[in-house]
Amino acid sequence: MQTTKQKGDNGELIAIKYLKSKGFEICDTNFKFGRFGEIDIIAEKEGFFYFFEVKYRENTKFGTPEDSITKQKLKKFKKTIEFYVLQNKLDFEKIFFEVITILKQKNSYKLTHYKNLEI
Repeated sequence: MQTTKQKGDNGELIAIKYLKSKGFEICDTNFKFGRFGEIDIIAEKEGFFYFFEVKYRENTKFGTPEDSITKQKLKKFKKTIEFYVLQNKLDFEKIFFEVITILKQKNSYKLTHYKNLEI
């Protein structure tokens, strides 16, 4: 039986494989900023930086992957992204926040990529 962390790590590996297939270069994973939160994946493509939250579910017993993204979590993501951007001297006009949700199917996964979200 996998732990919740192991399941989340598996979801992130699926997301990384997907992103690489789309031409993204992975810059960092599981970037933490104190109590404010964590960014699952930071990637770069064509001079733009993308901050990804990955949500993985094996079933919808406790809701869809999208259901787990709350306003409180979004506020933490925003602070963590701002810290990363300032620390790395990135251009705020060249960053994007995106979400990848993954729902396990019988023999595959349903992956949805929500692009250019506002937080």
